[in-house]
Amino acid sequence: MDKEKNIKGKSELILALEQLEREKNIKKDETLKTITDGLVSALRKYFGKLAQITAVIDPDTGEMKGFMVKNVVDEVFTPELEISLTDALKMDPSVKAGDVVNIPVDIKDFSRIAAQTAKQVLIHRIKEIEKLKLFEEFKPREGELVTGIVHHITGRDIFVDLGKIEAVLPYSEQIRREHYAVNQRIRAIIHAVEKGSRGLQVILSRTSGNFMKALFEAEVPEISEKIIEIVSIVREPGIRAKALVKSSSPQVDPVGACVGIRGSRIRVIMNELHGEKIDLIPWSDEPEVLLAKAFSPAKVDSIKILDKENKKALAILPDDQLAIAIGRDGQNINLVARITGWTVDVKSEAQKVEEKKKNMDTAIQDLLKIEGIGPKLAETLVNMGITDVKKLSTLTEEDLSSFQGIGLKTAQKIVAGVKKYLKDKSQVSEN
Repeated sequence: MDKEKNIKGKSELILALEQLEREKNIKKDETLKTITDGLVSALRKYFGKLAQITAVIDPDTGEMKGFMVKNVVDEVFTPELEISLTDALKMDPSVKAGDVVNIPVDIKDFSRIAAQTAKQVLIHRIKEIEKLKLFEEFKPREGELVTGIVHHITGRDIFVDLGKIEAVLPYSEQIRREHYAVNQRIRAIIHAVEKGSRGLQVILSRTSGNFMKALFEAEVPEISEKIIEIVSIVREPGIRAKALVKSSSPQVDPVGACVGIRGSRIRVIMNELHGEKIDLIPWSDEPEVLLAKAFSPAKVDSIKILDKENKKALAILPDDQLAIAIGRDGQNINLVARITGWTVDVKSEAQKVEEKKKNMDTAIQDLLKIEGIGPKLAETLVNMGITDVKKLSTLTEEDLSSFQGIGLKTAQKIVAGVKKYLKDKSQVSEN
């Protein structure tokens, strides 16, 4: 009866292993090998490290057997590895010296150890498989907007229950002015899904540009319909953000669609972000237009491209718009640089006039070094675009006399004066 019960129990083991293979894709043969290895290890600890041990498990009944493997010899020198021919013949009359025999050993106590070892291995494997399934499920969801419940807060990190898994909203991904309590609902984006030493981690974010982009996608149907594209978003989380938007249809205003009727759409997004200001910038292929719009809410008078290849420009603004263009602690101008990729200097109209006057005074002083050029003539030349001696030296008498207010005699004096100045300067350099 006990034997039948034992056999039945082991059959149940095999059935359990077959169920694991179906549900968790853990191969039965691999699990049986794990149990066999555990049995061999337990037996070796008992019989000694030198002992040669083998074990087998019947794949149908689950019955376990263990054996010591010994060489048949005439005279025994190493009992752990050898058996005398006399003793071997008692077990098998056909055996001879030089043969190898498998001697059955009692595994009753050791089989429990092996099964326990296998159980621990299986638990670990099942956990790894479940983690892998969760990773395969959540990795493609990076960038997706999710809602969860605050489960607990450790230090400054917030742990959020997403149902199947607990995610973390690190302090670095939180908007500074926000505070949450346990059991409070929270919306965030799945920022990253990582497998590391601490296991599977789903990292959330409320500070990334993708979080704001996901909010726009949820509120503006034209975005999901591919009529409007959010080209780029940059943020100072909780303070100000700039979103570059583009429309594929001339009938749809991208800014207007994102704002909504009476600001209904943008208001929902700003409320979710606790009042973060959002500047919507319409896309343009013309750098001057794009840069001027990017300075919103400041109004720009003009944009001057200084270096197109290296993307450097100058923005001229009314005096009362300069501080707005720069923003508190330079936030607005930094966002402009990040959203456009351009480095932009800003100047007010008053600064521009002052700089122009300063440059003009410098140019006049330079031209006054020429014999025959007085203040009035120097000012006339500067107004004509002649701002230094080098540029002046390239002009002939005919060129100069063609300027309004400069006659031929005056032109001759200027050319002669330039030649004398350059000659004197050359002699000084040689000495």
